[in-house]
Amino acid sequence: MKAVVQRVSRADVRVDDEVVGQIGRGLLVLLAVERGDGDAQRHLMARKVARLRIFPDENGKMNLSVKEIGGEILVISQFTLAADMKKGYRPSFGGAEEPQRANEQYEIFCQELIDIEGVPVARGRFAADMQVSLINDGPVTIPLSFPPNNAA
Repeated sequence: MKAVVQRVSRADVRVDDEVVGQIGRGLLVLLAVERGDGDAQRHLMARKVARLRIFPDENGKMNLSVKEIGGEILVISQFTLAADMKKGYRPSFGGAEEPQRANEQYEIFCQELIDIEGVPVARGRFAADMQVSLINDGPVTIPLSFPPNNAA
């Protein structure tokens, strides 16, 4: 499972000029589910995202999580993060999970952020052509990766 986490002042996602998800201060998470990802990777990712200490404390030090600042998370499914660029110039997406299972893992991931971590979550629309707008605060961008159990 891979994610790119961006600290944002605000973010929204549109499908066909309709806003389908938006947040104020918090995190924009681009999430890729890879073949072989399961409960272990999903739990680790949700916990890590919710508890990342990348918001400034009273001294300006990155020491607070999205939970601690009362922020929100916008989660966008993005299979292109699973791209393999080992050969040539055209990405291969053979490592991305098949769509139905990826959508299930994406939805469970979002629900875990809400139910287990207690963070409000907005979503994109799975497999849609989306336009994402954000104000990256900092800028702060953190890549995260938890390989599947069957990864070499």
